[in-house]
Amino acid sequence: MSANSGELSGRTFLITGANTGIGLATATGLAERGGRVFVACRSAETGNEAVAFLPLDLSDLASVRACADEFLGRGEPLHVLINNAGVGGARGLTKDGFELTFGINHLGHFALTAALLDRLAASAPARVVTVSSDAHYQAPGIDFEAVRRPTASRTGLREYAVSKLGNVLFSQELARRAGERGITTYALHPGVVASDIWRRIPWPIRQLMKLRMLSTEQGAATSLYCATAPELAGVSGRFYEDCRERSPSAVATPELARALWERSGAWTAA
Repeated sequence: MSANSGELSGRTFLITGANTGIGLATATGLAERGGRVFVACRSAETGNEAVAFLPLDLSDLASVRACADEFLGRGEPLHVLINNAGVGGARGLTKDGFELTFGINHLGHFALTAALLDRLAASAPARVVTVSSDAHYQAPGIDFEAVRRPTASRTGLREYAVSKLGNVLFSQELARRAGERGITTYALHPGVVASDIWRRIPWPIRQLMKLRMLSTEQGAATSLYCATAPELAGVSGRFYEDCRERSPSAVATPELARALWERSGAWTAA
């Protein structure tokens, strides 16, 4: 337990995908500093008794709504939502008919955040932290027809880049829409981390990829920074890497962010 173990006392955090990898390291770091932590994921095995579990499958919008309802039913405040869960190299469709990586990495988190927005506003000042990737620089834009079809590329990495661009655009547009409600937003690249996000990449390619990657603890540093750093209270909608602000892709325009938000809202009935 760190010397500043009580600094987050009275603050409530909800993290998606926190049973392994960066999410688990983030949840552990927050709990060690006194935060009340909820983890929303498919597995209840977190290995950490200081956190509470909420079932969540981001590939199923009904599960997303049920997760939000369960949290809201507890009557807890929500000071920080960390949209951490994600997949890379996945192929297929979600239960609701969206390209699998886009559906999990962007659309599920969009629906969850929308469902929790009033609780975040009621708990303000509040933050929404979304784990994106520098892979978003590789996306030329968003093909709104392609995200309604099964994964087209063999590796799924092209679709991964699009989903991570979606994360950046979502954070930017949320900043514009929720700023007056006392909610600030942050998107980030955690570094290239040897986490379970790559579990669908075939072995031995997966093992070779991981050789030069960061540990999950190193990867959690920027998530923790965006979730808790006092100096970020006055800024919103920015992109971060290595606990510093970085310019996002030039493709991440207000116009595209608005278009993605409007379609996402229609698709999720949010």
